[in-house]
Amino acid sequence: MEEVTEYMLTTVDNPFDPFTRFDEWYAYDVSMGYNTSSFLDRVAMVSHELSEPDQALAIQNAIDQIVSENVSGMWRKVSQNSIRNLEVYNV
Repeated sequence: MEEVTEYMLTTVDNPFDPFTRFDEWYAYDVSMGYNTSSFLDRVAMVSHELSEPDQALAIQNAIDQIVSENVSGMWRKVSQNSIRNLEVYNV
């Protein structure tokens, strides 16, 4: 069985790992006014009628869309492996 890499959307300045320190990540994100989770929710084409794998795919597609149209340069797509390589997450 192939291992699937999970990705999350974050901002370049958020010092918290959204995989392991989500509550702190979320608090920072909201306090800065980014509201990343809400933004992702607005972009993702999800529905309760979709299967769980299809919902996950829709979320990943939304992350890719946000990052590709990243005019401000503030959004970043991260995986658990990529976060380990970023010094900013050594908080």
